[in-house]
Amino acid sequence: MIRIDTIWLATAPMDMRAGTDTALARVVSVFGAAHPNTAYLFANRRANRLKVLVHDGIGIWLAARRLHQGKFVWPMGSASQQLSLNRVQFDALVLGLPWQRMGAAGIIGVV
Repeated sequence: MIRIDTIWLATAPMDMRAGTDTALARVVSVFGAAHPNTAYLFANRRANRLKVLVHDGIGIWLAARRLHQGKFVWPMGSASQQLSLNRVQFDALVLGLPWQRMGAAGIIGVV
């Protein structure tokens, strides 16, 4: 199991045809560097595909997830290029839940 201390979300869409090298180049251009034990998340323009690049301190892992119905709750067109997520928000995002409203212990807050 890979230990992840920090999770960063890129708000600009990514070409999902990109492989590991292109994804790593994108991480460096958006976030400045690929830090150990950090996950970097990208989505395509339609927000139905998600790529996660994790630097584990030795190498990098690239994982992808595709939704056949619906889309990930993604902040497209946000003012900043990146957002930080905690583990509860990351789990909610991958499941398609409203991660922006996730609080402590996985409780969804009312807006």
